[in-house]
Amino acid sequence: MTKRLIPDTLMLEERAAHAINAMIGMADRDHNYIPFFAADLMHKPAFMTHGDWDYGSSHGRMIDGLILARHMSGEEFGKEVEERYRANLLSFFKEDGMSYRQINPTRNWEPNANLIDQRAVILSLTTWYMESKDPKVKEAADRHVAALKRIAVKERDVWYYPASEYKETGWPSSNAIQLRLAPDPAAFCGRLVMPLLKYHELTGNQDAFELCQFFTALIMERSGVFNQDGSFNDSLAYRSGHFHTRIGTLDAIARFGVFTGDAAMIAWVKKCYDWALTKCTNFGWTPGDLHEQAYEHETCSLVDLIATGITLAQSGYVEYWGTVERFLRNHLAESQLLDLDWVEEAEDKSADIPANKSFYKVAERTRGSFAGYSAPNDFVCDVNEGRGHTNDLQICCLGSGTRGLFMGWSNTITEKKGTISVNFLLNRGSKWLDVSSYLPHEGKVVLDIHTDISRLQIRIPEWAGFTKIKYVRERGGEVMEGKGNEASSWVNKHFLLLGSAVAGEKITVTFPLSFRKTLENAVGQTFETEWRGDDVVNITPKGTKKPLYSGRQVFEEAPMRDGDYRRLDREFVW
Repeated sequence: MTKRLIPDTLMLEERAAHAINAMIGMADRDHNYIPFFAADLMHKPAFMTHGDWDYGSSHGRMIDGLILARHMSGEEFGKEVEERYRANLLSFFKEDGMSYRQINPTRNWEPNANLIDQRAVILSLTTWYMESKDPKVKEAADRHVAALKRIAVKERDVWYYPASEYKETGWPSSNAIQLRLAPDPAAFCGRLVMPLLKYHELTGNQDAFELCQFFTALIMERSGVFNQDGSFNDSLAYRSGHFHTRIGTLDAIARFGVFTGDAAMIAWVKKCYDWALTKCTNFGWTPGDLHEQAYEHETCSLVDLIATGITLAQSGYVEYWGTVERFLRNHLAESQLLDLDWVEEAEDKSADIPANKSFYKVAERTRGSFAGYSAPNDFVCDVNEGRGHTNDLQICCLGSGTRGLFMGWSNTITEKKGTISVNFLLNRGSKWLDVSSYLPHEGKVVLDIHTDISRLQIRIPEWAGFTKIKYVRERGGEVMEGKGNEASSWVNKHFLLLGSAVAGEKITVTFPLSFRKTLENAVGQTFETEWRGDDVVNITPKGTKKPLYSGRQVFEEAPMRDGDYRRLDREFVW
């Protein structure tokens, strides 16, 4: 890439490169390269621990995240560790096609095929096959999907799993099947729809489509996971309304609604999504559930919100583009751990417990990871309510956070039927055009056109209005000016229609910034939040352990730096 001056503002592809550091660094090289699951950064010195999620779940998340992060960033660091992750993942399969947890020498865990794990397994195999078209990966995925179908309990109109763990001998209890004692349907069935649907799209696998169809019917028609008004069922049997699995299920069903052309299904998702947003802050903090974990935000839940919002926006509910951009700019970016000066780490392995716990260079190895549990104003959740302080990092959130970066990056610029849309005002390169964003410093976005475009549109934030929006087009030595209040200049509510554009053209769009304060409620706590455009620049009260939103610098003119954007001829679509 030839370097030039670009705004020194948020670049999701660079954040993805940082995430690779953590995905590689959290491998336990003394325990078959199985990644650690969690980290306590408050302990002195900090330590990482293994957990029962170490196998299909963690490996699946890491493989998916690494493939997407490398696609975004071009970074090749740590390939040898990634290959170990891939080999490990394939080794967890048994002859029945399911992925099994393994025996850990320090824990009394019984091997089983946990149904939560299977979602990350088929997710990673799908991304892996998307990247490589490797026939051995497709064979493993086909066998896995066939197993997921085979073990499902099938009734007239729905399929489900009657327990959280499957064993080689079958379901632990035939009585549970007869009594329909299905465990949480969102966690074990609903979330599976998302990767299964993409696998069907890639390969035409009909087992995957049937699983999507009957699991979606289970969730919407028979499960009781969601109440009639769209709220989450907070009963203990439904994991207290666990946000990650609920919103992940909404993401899945929204995609299935688009794929099948079911407008009623998409509208149902919108109803539930809108209710979920009432429990979150405008900058993207989410509760963990509606009871015990209410105070613990998981990056996983935020990424589910991002993905669901994108699908709804693509379906015509265009107001969610702005919602998602706030989430990307704020709590997703703030949840990524880049400054570790506050973390104490050990320089050797003398205190390590093999296959269990490591104190060795935890800060260095986890840089680039995402918050496992955070408060609205603090990377560390250490409140008096709920469960108090538990973990600061979880590897599921690292994989999800990386996927969130990818979803933002891959949907910043989209093409559909000849129309190029700039949906997020973030720095991004593409084969069509580059977007250089001066936000939050200036209300200014510059589009550098690389190829002739028949129809170009750019989303303008709702707070910018239309009367003071201006654009300048520089083409072949000519300069043309336009305004946002001209007739026939707006489409789809929030998009400024720029019409055709030609290769070599530069379009500069400017608009006034919004300076405002909001009161954000998070499970009974109120935070005064200062906004500059879509960016939170201050929050009160401030965090006490690792404060969020307190170090954001803004200037009247955006700082510039040497750099360039990544442009790919073929991009992954998730």
